Amino acid sequence: MMKEYDLVVIGAGPAGIRAALEANRYGLRTLIIDEQAAPGGQIYRNTLHADQHVRRMLGPDYQDGLQLAQKLMASPIHRAFNTTVWDISPDLVVTMLSDGTTRSIQGKQIIAATGAIERASPLIGWTLPGVLTAGAAQIALKADASIPSGPVVLVGCGPLLLLVARQLLDAGAQVAAVIETSPRSNRGLATRHLPSALRAPGYLAKGVALMASLVLHRVPWFRCARNVEVLGHDRAKAVRFSDGEVIREIAADTVLLHHGVVPNHQISQLMRVEHRWVDIQRAWRVVCDDYGQTSVAGFRIAGDGVAIAGAKAAEKSGALAALGAANALGVLTKSQLHDHALPWKKALQIQLAIRPFLDSLYRPPDWICAPADNTTVCRCEHVTAGEIRQMADIGCIGPNQTKFFSRCGMGPCQGRVCGGVVTQILSERLCRTVDEIGSYRVRSPIKPVTLQAIANYSDSD
Repeated sequence: MMKEYDLVVIGAGPAGIRAALEANRYGLRTLIIDEQAAPGGQIYRNTLHADQHVRRMLGPDYQDGLQLAQKLMASPIHRAFNTTVWDISPDLVVTMLSDGTTRSIQGKQIIAATGAIERASPLIGWTLPGVLTAGAAQIALKADASIPSGPVVLVGCGPLLLLVARQLLDAGAQVAAVIETSPRSNRGLATRHLPSALRAPGYLAKGVALMASLVLHRVPWFRCARNVEVLGHDRAKAVRFSDGEVIREIAADTVLLHHGVVPNHQISQLMRVEHRWVDIQRAWRVVCDDYGQTSVAGFRIAGDGVAIAGAKAAEKSGALAALGAANALGVLTKSQLHDHALPWKKALQIQLAIRPFLDSLYRPPDWICAPADNTTVCRCEHVTAGEIRQMADIGCIGPNQTKFFSRCGMGPCQGRVCGGVVTQILSERLCRTVDEIGSYRVRSPIKPVTLQAIANYSDSD
């Protein structure tokens, strides 16, 4: 018989853990699911098992994640780690894979707290061996305390780029250069939001500290770079770029790319909830209320899966989603919901104060979101930006048509990497808004599963 829970939380990062803890506080029978072997998500990955040296190197925020994960493990909340959710039905039946067996559970309410993924950085040479994302380097540092050997060049924009550079320096890596690609025009846009950002002085102080670290370590730091390409044949050997009117070339054994993160919306797209395009973040945003309730009854989104706001904001968002679920299940009255939610909402607003400033300052350049024709966009099927434009010219009006004609988005990543870029290329070529172009139509299974795993279906817990 299929097991039923009051609340199913998908994702054990800061939003998911806080949602589960808050739901447990009000007596909801809760299950939290995550693909990793332990709680923490990407931001707090391996926090339960990292040694003290790694924890110190990753900073006090990582220590906060340890406390959060410990609270979850000490609670009576049901947990399913090493478990992949690959389908959710409109009536909130969650189908998942664990230990080679597929099983389903019924949720009265669902909170998807699946966080963010790194934005694709399609530029010449980004498919060469030796080219990784900055997030991948950070995962290696957290999981195994490992760092790249030889000179490392970081390319892109966003706070994480500077954070990873500092963490690699602290770990003993040879950071040869940081090459920022944010256009100069971003600074003027960000300045307008500086008064609001001053309400979050802690974030500004962290940013200044990261910049100071690069200066103290005498790391070459270039800004407003253009025409960036990774050079090499069998693997990455160097990065070439325009620094004003000067063409520079920096040798590198490892190149780390990062152009910000975007919400991981595979599950919300599967559920056909309403999304809208947010141009300042160059990303889709789920349309939901303050409690994460989407256009599908009982299905809620929390944390960076709604819009990028960081780990601290994600926690508050997770708590609010759990309170909304408790209200929907009749555990909290509307009056109680308002009273319990008020401190979480106030704390969330403080965390969000800096976002307009950061989103404007680190908005990716146009050439990343609509790259040159000879740039590979779909790594899985080797489809270039030029081929996508050709698809538009012959009548394709959206990503799903280009998928049919070019196989773009049909590889193992299922369009997670190329989807946003394909949509923006089509928008530019067809002179239509991104909302009009739309996104890939996500279907089950949202993660690759074997036929044997599907055949090994069990309705027992």
